Amino acid sequence: MASKRLAGTCFVKVGGQQIRIKGGLEAPLNDKKREPVMDSAGVAGYKESPIAPVVKVTALVTQLDKDKLANDDDLSIQAEFADGTIYTLGGAWLSNEASVKGDEGEVELEFTGMRGNWQ
Repeated sequence: MASKRLAGTCFVKVGGQQIRIKGGLEAPLNDKKREPVMDSAGVAGYKESPIAPVVKVTALVTQLDKDKLANDDDLSIQAEFADGTIYTLGGAWLSNEASVKGDEGEVELEFTGMRGNWQ
């Protein structure tokens, strides 16, 4: 059986433009979180709460449209993982306090959106 690439180079597009990333690409596998509900006999069941669709990535600051990232609230994000799977985020905005690290030339970006889908 041939081996399949599971990890390695990933790609991210913001508003159709590919950004240069250093690594650390993350997207949620599920859209809800389940937590146990306990009683005196042990686990009685679980409670379920939604998880916001997000994409997190470490990007290089070169060629970033900083104004668009900081101000646009209807971005389309496409995150392609090394194994070929793609996570898309629609109606997205930059949701973290993105501080540029001058000594590394990078910035941590976290986008939250209205819709997230695995393809």
